[in-house]
Amino acid sequence: MSAHRADGAPGQVKEVTSLANPLIKEIRALSLKKFRDEQGAFIAEGLKLVIDALDLGWSIRTLVFAKSARGNPAVERAAARAVAAGATVLEVSEKILTAITRRDNPQAVVGVFSQRFCPLKDVRPAGGDVWVALDRVRDPGNLGTVIRTVDAVGAKGVILIGDTTDPFSLETVRATMGSIFAVPVAKASQEAFLAWRKGFSGIIAGTHLKGAVDYRSVDYGNRPMVLVMGNEQQGLTDDLATACDRLLRIPQAGRADSLNLAVATGVMLFEVRRGSLRLTDDEARP
Repeated sequence: MSAHRADGAPGQVKEVTSLANPLIKEIRALSLKKFRDEQGAFIAEGLKLVIDALDLGWSIRTLVFAKSARGNPAVERAAARAVAAGATVLEVSEKILTAITRRDNPQAVVGVFSQRFCPLKDVRPAGGDVWVALDRVRDPGNLGTVIRTVDAVGAKGVILIGDTTDPFSLETVRATMGSIFAVPVAKASQEAFLAWRKGFSGIIAGTHLKGAVDYRSVDYGNRPMVLVMGNEQQGLTDDLATACDRLLRIPQAGRADSLNLAVATGVMLFEVRRGSLRLTDDEARP
């Protein structure tokens, strides 16, 4: 890495010891959505997440690492990559990392990256592509887990509909375990989504308490599909439910009448994936 400089200029490494430092204040402010939106930036914790983001071409603005990590080859390489990308690299105390991450045992590396959304007009599922659309998802843990699950099953991306929690909040990014960097995220008003839906020739399927069809009985085929999942408390709006080609239900055997949103989405996605794999196997047979 390059030599330390006092001004913290981009492409240089600076040692910071005070929480009052302007750069640290700016990074800490990213815990608030208002400042994330103003700056178009967000925080990702952990060396693995930072490396994943760099490997996938995300724009890094600042890399912060613990003084105790100096000399760690992997951290040094990540810092050197950040310097080469023109980012500011800060070497700080654990106290500062604790303040940035709001954790008592913070990760040794934190990155500040530019936000990235996929325009809805560029979402064009084809073949057996599957996207998940989330209606007014409110819980950061749910959203992060859905993004992680979308990544795990090989689905293509997530569309956020209406007033949703921020995909770039510290809690959501943490819950994605790095999948935020691999899964395209689009956002749209309900009206914009319904307008987009008119030009979509694939299947729109939604889960609904009034759904008459068991999700396991559907032949999902090899057509493009959007799986629409409703708000944690209220489910799908009437307009979104009406826009679905199929309304499905996940049968409940116990006293619970519904599943957690992230769990329900995972159940649905793995069933869709199982169906597509079964179709592929059938096609491969002579």
